[in-house]
Amino acid sequence: MGPQLNYTVTGIDASSGEMGKAKKMLTAYGLKEKNWQLMPSSTAAMVSTLGKAIKNKEPIVVTAFQPHWMFAKYDMKWLKDSKNIFDKTQHFSTVARNGLQKDNPGAYKLLQNFHWTISDSYSTMLKINGGMKSDKAAKQYIKSHPKKVNEILQDVPAGHGQKIKLVYTPYDYERAVTYVVKNLLVQKGYQATTQQLDVSIMWQALASKKVDATMVAQLPVSHAAYAKKYRGQVDEVRINLPHARIGLAVPTYMKDVNSIEDLKK
Repeated sequence: MGPQLNYTVTGIDASSGEMGKAKKMLTAYGLKEKNWQLMPSSTAAMVSTLGKAIKNKEPIVVTAFQPHWMFAKYDMKWLKDSKNIFDKTQHFSTVARNGLQKDNPGAYKLLQNFHWTISDSYSTMLKINGGMKSDKAAKQYIKSHPKKVNEILQDVPAGHGQKIKLVYTPYDYERAVTYVVKNLLVQKGYQATTQQLDVSIMWQALASKKVDATMVAQLPVSHAAYAKKYRGQVDEVRINLPHARIGLAVPTYMKDVNSIEDLKK
């Protein structure tokens, strides 16, 4: 399998926690000895390379993460990780600046209430990736899920124009969840705004109280270093999306590759 793939795993941003795990994986599974390499790029470049490979039914191995729209658009499968290098459990948490609950208890209540599933997020992610404006995609989700919306808005008081600033990192899922929450806050009368930041700046801004909250803290793995650095300086409100995952994935047509060990064959 190695020669067909040029002994290459197509990765994402070199600084991500996922890529750090992938580097450990090469050594732990003996792939480094077999001349396998991890090719860093960007999330957009990785997905573009994946799309071209799938179009031509070519073999490819990527560092993958879920939630991501590629699992809705393409037939993909995770490679079994018997050594548990990537860890089985990860989630997205809502993290707020210290003091938000006291300063804006109504908006904080909505943040406490908000949670959804990976499948919930797919339609909004796909629309945003397809070019739809984030606010429009979020409003369509809200309109088509009245029962879920009523659950999230339960006991949330009217905002009367109180301000709240949400921040997120530059990916489709992160944009989707942030704009859904933003529009729910607006629906209740809050003056909600959003800002896209790099992950390190996002955590720093929360710790320094320059922004109010994020829905996209990836714990306990991907953002572990930031959570440790700013422990006590931010408020982890709740887990809002369970069963997130990182690891290696391949298209399902690669029938002979079902585990990381299979890459050595």
